[in-house]
Amino acid sequence: MKLRVVVIGANAAGAKAASKAKRVNPQAEVIVIDRGDFISYGACGIPYYISDTVAHLDELMSTPVGVIRDGNFFKKVKGVEVRTNTEVTGIDRERKIVQLHDLASGGRSELGYDRLVLATGSSPIVPRLDNVTLGNIFTVKSLEQAKAVKESAAADATACIVGGGLIGLETAEALRQKGMKVTLVEMRDQLLPGVLDREIAFLVERELKQQGITVLTGSPVSGFAGGETVEKVLAGEQEIPASLVILAPGVTPNVAVAREAGIAIGATGAIAVDAMQRTSDPDIYACGDCCEATHIVSGKPSYIPLGSTANKQGRVAGINAAGGEATFAGVAGTSILRAFRINAGKTGLTESEARACGYDVETVISPAPDRAHFFPGAKPIVLKMVADRTTGRVLGLQAAGEGAVDKRLDAAATAITFRATAEQVSQLDLAYAPPYAAAMDNLIVAADIMKNKLAGHARGISAQEVKRKLDDGHDFILLDVRSPAEHAEVGIEGAKLVPLGMLREKAAELPKDKEIIAFCKISLRGYEAQKILDAAGFADAKFMDGGILAWPYALRRG
Repeated sequence: MKLRVVVIGANAAGAKAASKAKRVNPQAEVIVIDRGDFISYGACGIPYYISDTVAHLDELMSTPVGVIRDGNFFKKVKGVEVRTNTEVTGIDRERKIVQLHDLASGGRSELGYDRLVLATGSSPIVPRLDNVTLGNIFTVKSLEQAKAVKESAAADATACIVGGGLIGLETAEALRQKGMKVTLVEMRDQLLPGVLDREIAFLVERELKQQGITVLTGSPVSGFAGGETVEKVLAGEQEIPASLVILAPGVTPNVAVAREAGIAIGATGAIAVDAMQRTSDPDIYACGDCCEATHIVSGKPSYIPLGSTANKQGRVAGINAAGGEATFAGVAGTSILRAFRINAGKTGLTESEARACGYDVETVISPAPDRAHFFPGAKPIVLKMVADRTTGRVLGLQAAGEGAVDKRLDAAATAITFRATAEQVSQLDLAYAPPYAAAMDNLIVAADIMKNKLAGHARGISAQEVKRKLDDGHDFILLDVRSPAEHAEVGIEGAKLVPLGMLREKAAELPKDKEIIAFCKISLRGYEAQKILDAAGFADAKFMDGGILAWPYALRRG
């Protein structure tokens, strides 16, 4: 009797699992069940459909050559049967049966399986708030919702995005590009919490504000007001006008069917799986947004739902369900987004995550052009590297800027996967030519700074700490070592100018009993200043990480 593999869910993970299972075992009968009309579509492309970057909804459902991925495609090309508009209402593990409800006819039936793959995905979190069911309040997870949002997005109308994560920012950009007046509300004190540390997130927030988006952090939403459709968002004492609201506080894994069947749910609230994507039942696998993944740095179960992870997990689940053998190594939490002119993302652990995991952390902030500074089109990026102070192992990298951050994140993700140290990253033989990178790539520069910090040669201090010292009235000298012209154009209020070329002769004019923090545009000269002051006998000389380019606060102009 031939093997029957049943897959619940026909989006990224489920479609990949089914296709791979059939390729591994061509004699297997592979059946996919999905409660929706649309299958195997690119949900990550929804914000770009809303903004008209992607012109037609069909493009999110098609192959690269334009063939629609529907049931007919999977039957004829993949050899996989797909049953849409069919809901799985239960799993009888003892009898190895799934219970089905035909949503079109209302009929009930049962389907046996030899191997079962759960790819039930996730659902948008809809907070329990007053009047959350008013018209024109949407989530952006399905194609139906995408179409409704696009039809409701009118130029010069008002929109409010609730949630400052990846989807919230991408949708805010999309609606702003449609000509809407957009307010972005996040209950926590920064955008992209869990993705970026505060100082890198500030760079993204600054770009959103410059593009005309109102950003409100530390502002939990309490409810909505309006008639049949929403008119206002209530956040604390504020009433935010909005004719369109997007709820984007995150997603939750769809685990109800698994839980009711007695399948183990992990600490994150998603289905627990092993490296083979096996659940607590050896004949049932899980993949994609419904299940956990092991974080390769922390070693702990994590829930980071991304399309890239779903496809990789689906492939492993499909191989194993069909009788093969494969494992999934885990995730580094690599994420990236575009916010107007800014590209931003991370891989590995942020500083806050690393500290929460118990690491003794050192950090580096390193800004520089993304290619040779003299090459046309060079654009700035800011890197933040996080490393273990004890071993030198790189734990994470964050990046933000107008230039190419993806290649740095990808290289760092590779290094982190293989537990590379800052020393090893600094020796990577990365591609160089002026159109692509500087002779010393941004990632290698960051690793070199990290090496200097770990060895005690460089004493950097974060912009956040400098700002705190300024606000608290600490008695220290903030030393601007740029040129007089640079200082006159833009600067930090209260900084003392001593150009680097004059520092050796003017060092005697500075008090040796005070903390001195030097900075420049990117703090290369700031570090040189620290070394000059060290040699001159100053006991407490430092430099400000990242310089003016990474300073996320207001600057003095002129």
